[in-house]
Amino acid sequence: MGAALGALARWLVGLALGGALATTLLINVVGCVAIGYVRPGPFWGTGVLGGFTSMSTFAVLTGSLGILPGIGYAALTAFGCLGGVILGRSLPRGTR
Repeated sequence: MGAALGALARWLVGLALGGALATTLLINVVGCVAIGYVRPGPFWGTGVLGGFTSMSTFAVLTGSLGILPGIGYAALTAFGCLGGVILGRSLPRGTR
């Protein structure tokens, strides 16, 4: 159920923004920020945010770019997603 919700959200963002390369990068980085911030359990992490982000689309896009652009896109995605998790973990959280 969670993965379906995440995939639906990804599809809606894709419709709104268009452009597969930039949209996939944005979705994956935003998903990683959310994972870092929320530190979710299985439903929200593996389910919703796992369905929202898209490693399969990333792999297909990277492979379709050719060697040098593919390496650049892969590096941008990897560093963007790692930075997203670090950013998410560093954001202040409300008092509980």
